Amino acid sequence: MRLEEVMTKDVEVIGPNAVLKAAATKMRDLDVGLIPVCDGDELKGTLTDRDITVRATAEGRNPSKTKVSAIMSTEIAYCFEDQEIEEAMSLMEARQIRRLPILNSEKRLVGIVSLADLAVHAGQNEVLGDTLKEVSRPAVPRRSI
Repeated sequence: MRLEEVMTKDVEVIGPNAVLKAAATKMRDLDVGLIPVCDGDELKGTLTDRDITVRATAEGRNPSKTKVSAIMSTEIAYCFEDQEIEEAMSLMEARQIRRLPILNSEKRLVGIVSLADLAVHAGQNEVLGDTLKEVSRPAVPRRSI
């Protein structure tokens, strides 16, 4: 099954010059934990609720003044709409991510796929279970001695 068959289309995005407060409000209203950062339909990065908390709040940044571009992730994992869902699951497992932007052949954002989307459409798939297990694997905490 190809990603274009299971992805969420008409994805809400935010611009890189928006402030964090606007991004957080949009994420709350949409009930999402990740929002693509786009300039038009060109994907520039992604912003997660964790980015806002760990990169901005922990650094004492003002959410009404800090731009999304200051803390967004720019190393973006993505797949193309004509790829098979197994390829997305492999990438999600390798990168330990739960949501993946989907691009067309011109590298323009056309959708997003989540582990939940894959679960609904893949049914009882052993690969999906393995992917969820790897994505959910806790990171080793850094401890000072």
